[in-house]
Amino acid sequence: MKAEALFWQQCTQAITDDGSIDAQRLMDLVIATYRVHESNYDKIERNVETLLRENHVLRGNMSALGQAFDGQKKLFEIILNNLPLGLSVFDADQRLTLSNTRFRQLFGLQEDLTAGATIADLTAKMRGTESTKPGRRTGRHSAATARSSSLRRREWLMDDGRIIQSMVTILSDGSNISIHADITEDRRAAERITYLAHHDPLTGLPNRIHFREQVDATLTERKANEQIALVHLNLDRFKSINNTMGVSAGDKILQQVAERVRASAGSENTLARLGSDEFAILQTGKQQPWNVTALAEQIRRELSEPFFHGEKQVELSVSMGIAIAPEDGEETDILLKNAGVALSHAKADGRKRERFFASEMEAQMQLRHALEADLKTAVENEEFELHYQPLYDLSQRRICGFEALIRWNHPVRGRVPPMDFIPLAEEVGLVVDIGRWVLRRACNDAAQWPEGIKIAVNVSAIQFSSSDLTRDVSEALAAAVLSPSRLELEITESVLMENLSEVLPILHALKERGIRISMDDFGTGYSSLSYLSSFPFDKIKIDKSFVNDIVDNKEAHAIMHAIILLGDALGMRVTVEGVETAAQLALLECEECDEIQGYHISPPRPAREVPHLLSLPPKNGGATRLPKAKR
Repeated sequence: MKAEALFWQQCTQAITDDGSIDAQRLMDLVIATYRVHESNYDKIERNVETLLRENHVLRGNMSALGQAFDGQKKLFEIILNNLPLGLSVFDADQRLTLSNTRFRQLFGLQEDLTAGATIADLTAKMRGTESTKPGRRTGRHSAATARSSSLRRREWLMDDGRIIQSMVTILSDGSNISIHADITEDRRAAERITYLAHHDPLTGLPNRIHFREQVDATLTERKANEQIALVHLNLDRFKSINNTMGVSAGDKILQQVAERVRASAGSENTLARLGSDEFAILQTGKQQPWNVTALAEQIRRELSEPFFHGEKQVELSVSMGIAIAPEDGEETDILLKNAGVALSHAKADGRKRERFFASEMEAQMQLRHALEADLKTAVENEEFELHYQPLYDLSQRRICGFEALIRWNHPVRGRVPPMDFIPLAEEVGLVVDIGRWVLRRACNDAAQWPEGIKIAVNVSAIQFSSSDLTRDVSEALAAAVLSPSRLELEITESVLMENLSEVLPILHALKERGIRISMDDFGTGYSSLSYLSSFPFDKIKIDKSFVNDIVDNKEAHAIMHAIILLGDALGMRVTVEGVETAAQLALLECEECDEIQGYHISPPRPAREVPHLLSLPPKNGGATRLPKAKR
């Protein structure tokens, strides 16, 4: 408007004073105005072109923004629906506003049933129910409760056994965002770890930790007139099964043992596996010690039946120690210790039995532990020596060999009898080292004797199962440069009872090398006759218990006569132990016994006295006999 007013003002200036129009001035004004407007038109045109271009760019940008938004939306949907966790968002009215595919999969929901649905609607359609385990809140959470706690955990047990855990974050307006996960495998793994922490994986029985907890609880809840028996069981010489048959076979047999003991103990008692071949039973009741005695007898009967691994038959025995609360202790540690002490006494008394704890046992056990420590030191320091008792050939009337007998000279205790330390050495495993030392020393000593004098060495059953006996014998012979034919190994029936199928190949390998094998203590076992048919022994040694009455007792004489005839029929030499009188010697000469051994010939003597023993004149029982043909 201002430009128009200015234009008309300039036009009036072209009118002269007399009212006429100055045409030239007016023309100049029009031309100037036109040029101004022409310039403005150019600017306007250029501005319009710029606006059009900018509008085109803006339209392009808007299109790009739209495409970008669509891309972000698709990306969001891809991420949302490919999350490994379920996601759900509920508004303040508890209606579902957002969820992903995993959420619907976890709870078995149809996609068309979820949009806008309430929590109650979805719960009704789910193929599962909310878990009601202790410590977990159940039911729906309102806005009021949300303000007091912003994070809640819920668990759902689905019909197919899966466990779904929901972590719910409740916002200030009452809406919530939830993350859902399948924790089935994690829960099972955690439960497995908890189970293994309290149970033995091989047998499924409670382990030592769980058993202690059970004993703690039982002692705490014990009534004034109630007694609690704790039985500590240990399989006798089970280690030999692992050594001869393998750990896998041993494990299978242990499983069978556990089942038998479980059946004997019953569901009312607590059975646990404490270690390799150790078990324990906790028994409650008022009728003690009668109840636990009956239980021990039942277990012994069950375990006396053979066990089988494939076609192999294994026989086991068990030793048991029993302590009863409150008499033998009212605390778990004391009760367990005393049951263990009683078990040690059961094993020391010959195994295959049960022993009740007695107060004097603890003092004896302390002495035993001290003896065990001294025995280990003796093995390390070689505090032993060998004495030799002659084997006397009745037909040749001369000493034909010696049996090596170990002696322990303790620096403080003095002379410790073999019967006091050999069983202990067998129990704690030291007999292998002791036996190896005896073999070396006996062979070295025998190498100094005349060529025709043999050496007899006792071999423990544990040496067959816990060491390479064949190698030990070979090394001892090689070190002493001693002929194998001069070595005689004496074994007892227990060696064959441990595991006949494993022992026989070792015996055959030794015999093939020229080493003589003798059965010691013949007649004292249950199956001596059957074992004579299983292996071609070179000799049988009749136990001295059969010799005592042979002079005056016809029955004893008849038994001795029969055994000598048996040995002769089988082609085995017969040695009679424990001969102490000339009358016994004379009778055995008449029976044409091959060898005798006993104090009538000589007690065991140190190695330095062997030359003197070999120089002694023959012993004569008064009988005249012809020598047998050599066997």
